[in-house]
Amino acid sequence: MTRHLVTGASGQLGQAVIRHLLETSGVAASDIVAVSRDISRLEGLKAKGIETREADFSAPEGLAGAFAGVDNVLIISTDAIGHRVAQHQAAINAAKQAGAARLFYTSMLEPATSKVIFAPEHQATEEAIRASGLAFTIFRNGWYMENLFAAMQGALPIGRWYSSAAEGRTSYIARDDIARAIAAGLAAPESDNTIYSLTGQEALTNQDIAALISRITGKPLSQFTVSDEQLAEGLKAVGLPAEVVPLLVSFDTATRAGDLSAISGDVERLTGTKPQTLEAFLEAHKERLGR
Repeated sequence: MTRHLVTGASGQLGQAVIRHLLETSGVAASDIVAVSRDISRLEGLKAKGIETREADFSAPEGLAGAFAGVDNVLIISTDAIGHRVAQHQAAINAAKQAGAARLFYTSMLEPATSKVIFAPEHQATEEAIRASGLAFTIFRNGWYMENLFAAMQGALPIGRWYSSAAEGRTSYIARDDIARAIAAGLAAPESDNTIYSLTGQEALTNQDIAALISRITGKPLSQFTVSDEQLAEGLKAVGLPAEVVPLLVSFDTATRAGDLSAISGDVERLTGTKPQTLEAFLEAHKERLGR
């Protein structure tokens, strides 16, 4: 019997991974441990027979106890940008201290070279995992299709999508497809240390995506290419916090550089089925576009 621990279990990805462990990977509820800073948010999982534990990566003294008695530890990267390396290192140390057999981690595409501002945090975490001496599986997650919902909130009402991505392409993938692949990899890991790239099956430019969204919604949408500096000024003008603007601009810079365009067959390799296309995803969720 192999026991799997999932951190960040109250988050959207953690919840989806656990659902797929149960529903598509055939893991028993009794073999799953769900961990969160706020254990009150795990009541639904507890009702399904899943053991729940409280743990805070910012309080490392309690982590080893929270990780005790499991074989596989999935570290879902935290949302504390700027502080994640220390948090992830604490989790890695705790997993090793608790006697875990294998580490799993949710990273990003091309962390060593990507122009996304937080890429170095993922690269540093991957290096810490290698240095731990534990067996590991790293999931380099592609860009979520769900990210387009936020982008369209301001774009669709005015029919203009401003971007500095130029002709750069993104291989968008749905969060649920990522979760399904992670669950499969967690339930039946390779014996060797492994890195998977979890991407969509096509890489599209923002112009391609604008045309697709326009057709699906029946609303006009044109993509306008601007410079990084112009994009930053526009984001500030609509009231976004100054500290958030460089992060958002870095997404377009990375897209323009090709950092988000890789296409891999790893999702199908892990799950036996291809990830859904962006067209199918947007058709299924078109009511969320432009909210």
